[in-house]
Amino acid sequence: MAGSTQNKSRDVVIIGGGHNGLVTAFYLAKAGYKPLVLERAAQVGGAAVSDEFHPGFRCSTLAHTAGPIRPEIVREMQLEKHGLKWITPEVCMTALSPDGRALSLYQDVQKSAQEIAAFSQKDAVKYPEFQQSLGKISKVIGEALATTPPNIDNPSRGDLWSMLQTGRAIRKLGKKDMFRLLRWGPMAVADLASEYFETELLRAVIAARGIFGTFLGPWSAGSALVLLIRAAADPHPAGSAFFAAGGMGAITQAMASAAQGAGAEIRTGAEVIEIVVRDGAATGVVLASGEEIHAKAVISNADPKRTLLKLTDPTHLSPDFVQRLQHYRGNGTVAKVNLALSGLPRFTALENGKTEALKGRIHIGNEIDYLERAFDESKYGNFSRQPYLEITIPSLTDPTLALEGKHVMSIYMQYAPYQLKGDWPQCSWEEQRNALGQTVVQTLAQYAPNLPELILTHQIITPRDLEEKYGLTGGQIFHGDLALDQFFTMRPLLDWARYRTPIQNLYLCGSGTHPGAGLTGGSGANAAREILKELKK
Repeated sequence: MAGSTQNKSRDVVIIGGGHNGLVTAFYLAKAGYKPLVLERAAQVGGAAVSDEFHPGFRCSTLAHTAGPIRPEIVREMQLEKHGLKWITPEVCMTALSPDGRALSLYQDVQKSAQEIAAFSQKDAVKYPEFQQSLGKISKVIGEALATTPPNIDNPSRGDLWSMLQTGRAIRKLGKKDMFRLLRWGPMAVADLASEYFETELLRAVIAARGIFGTFLGPWSAGSALVLLIRAAADPHPAGSAFFAAGGMGAITQAMASAAQGAGAEIRTGAEVIEIVVRDGAATGVVLASGEEIHAKAVISNADPKRTLLKLTDPTHLSPDFVQRLQHYRGNGTVAKVNLALSGLPRFTALENGKTEALKGRIHIGNEIDYLERAFDESKYGNFSRQPYLEITIPSLTDPTLALEGKHVMSIYMQYAPYQLKGDWPQCSWEEQRNALGQTVVQTLAQYAPNLPELILTHQIITPRDLEEKYGLTGGQIFHGDLALDQFFTMRPLLDWARYRTPIQNLYLCGSGTHPGAGLTGGSGANAAREILKELKK
């Protein structure tokens, strides 16, 4: 154990100041505890931060849209009072096709249907019907996501009541939607999209929501479940566009302010290198500086593997548990490229100044087969040469992010496997960093030919960077794959889905716990509720 230069004692220590850690801190502080949040970076936020990556150019370094955050969390933390300003453009998503066509989907379902009618009258009729069913089904799923997974072996009265309530909600759906819920979950999202729609571009946009950030292709079983989980926060079939003025970092700054206002303490530049365990119980943490902080409870916002196999000595865990956790899947598939631009790119499909269409998310991946081929390459350890891209140009809705007349572009690139094929230097991410950036720019240039000449600088973030700089094991942005066998009572492991760990007084609150579906705050709020029950005992 690292030597200590100073000893302090706290009620609760929270490792990591990502959004779930801050949400947990707020609710514990509101309940009368004095949590201390320890963040190794110079600012809180985790994967939801805003940085200046070129003089005069700022953007959301990693996550560029909100989940959206659960409404009750926004309300109870009073995030607007702490400076958060939402930006919700009318256009949710614009999908581009190589043939020069564009499909824009709106917050308003009827406007979306009018756009779709230019491609297919049949799809225009089907789209509102699909959104309505998705909304009804996702509401039931949303209620399940806000509950704690039951104890399978020995359910409590609370567990039984929760399961009964969920069962009633499913029955209230009616026969048709109840059947859809049971059938859709295990499906491939490509099959689900194809059942409703004939337009390839629309199918691809909907399917993309079921594969984003996962090691799944649109034809993978269970990818429809990922779509349903995401629809629980937002029933728009292709997802909405929820931005924050100042970038995603503005959300976590507001959360930090709310947590501090409730009584939490936050320390940045404080890296935890060890969770101290004595007699089977967590008793505190050791920082990189050597400082030891004692605590009655330790809560980790880090992913399960980092928490239990790296920060904790695995000898405190049973061999069976260690083996199961080692097989918890969490290899990343996403890279991020941020561009500083001297002007706004001209997209071939959006001539005549249709800049409104660029204010939401921009989708590159024009058909199901395109997305599947991109996934195929990653299965064999190569990054996609024709990747699926999700893009935002946040300076269009928030001019403070760039110099006057200039822009920033934020690009999620998929698929970029954490482990590249081969073990020679050319197969390391450091060697392939520039090739990745070139692939992204070349792919985009097929749709915006003048883009390359506008680029002032690139910021290229590989899956290795996500692990080494941001602490995401395997570069997995959701702290573990979203998949049928790593969901609900099995997230992260069967018997350990209730935010506790085998080590007494050590808890998890990050995205590696239920529901774990991005920037919603759900894991943090659920964890806080369960941890408070334990603390009050």
